[in-house]
Amino acid sequence: MPIRLKKLIGTVLLVLLVIIYALAATAFAVAQLAESSAVVHLLFFLFSGLLWILPAMLIIKWMAGPKATGDGMAGR
Repeated sequence: MPIRLKKLIGTVLLVLLVIIYALAATAFAVAQLAESSAVVHLLFFLFSGLLWILPAMLIIKWMAGPKATGDGMAGR
């Protein structure tokens, strides 16, 4: 797959991930944490605000493709 196409697909996936994840985290907080204290809200949003990075890292790693072996200067 051409690298430009991978980057386009990856960019669209990252945008969708952020939008869907933010909506899901907010919906969960509204449904489950409505009666909780401000400290619980802070901890939840701190944790959920960092958790989206894990799938984003996988998408970015896929977009970058395999690492090149060697520097292309062998034998010079």
